Amino acid sequence: MLKIKDLHTHIEQFHILQGVNLEVPEGSVTVVLGRNGAGKTTTIRSVMGFYPNVKGDILFQDQSILQQPPYTIAKHGIGYVPEDQDIFAGLTVEENMRVAMRKEDDKTRERQEWLLDLFPDLKLAWKRKGGHLSGGQKQMLSIARALVNDTPLLLVDEPSKGLAPIMVEKVMEAMNVIRETTTILLVEQNFIMASQLGDYFYMIDDGQTVFEGEMKLLQEDEGLRKKYLGIA
Repeated sequence: MLKIKDLHTHIEQFHILQGVNLEVPEGSVTVVLGRNGAGKTTTIRSVMGFYPNVKGDILFQDQSILQQPPYTIAKHGIGYVPEDQDIFAGLTVEENMRVAMRKEDDKTRERQEWLLDLFPDLKLAWKRKGGHLSGGQKQMLSIARALVNDTPLLLVDEPSKGLAPIMVEKVMEAMNVIRETTTILLVEQNFIMASQLGDYFYMIDDGQTVFEGEMKLLQEDEGLRKKYLGIA
């Protein structure tokens, strides 16, 4: 569904990505792993068109989306959940959802109802402003907002960051439901979460793809985890 070919991204004078290659098969959860500063977030932000100085190619459903603006990429059916959630703090949960809708038609409203069933916390906080939500509720809202439109591919950056363990479990449960209908590219530092959700992984180090494979390979290879993640 998504292919990244020899991706190079410059941010100001810095050459951040120096040859990232990865593929996200349809119907899978593919996880991008690596140490802090390796280039994981820059990779998915490059897919979303946030950086003008990008070379290589990015194919979504066999069509190049390289250097298209973020709003065009979103219209193709790619949803994005940023690391900092980035909801509108001054708007209610309902208003955040409505702002995200490209159409307020029956299908969109059906997806919204499905998402509220998936995230009952949001239904309870429907009239509450985003700034008054807990960290876990903000993450749920960010995911729901990205999925309220027709979204074949979802990019999710660090969904467990800063969340209490019980909220991490709720997000994982929701992601396991979402994966049944949506292909996911996930950046995640929490290896337990990554290994339980992921089918495939790509390891990024110093802005380059250095290893890839099925997730079970990484689960079984302690040396590989130590080398690139610093964990046993």
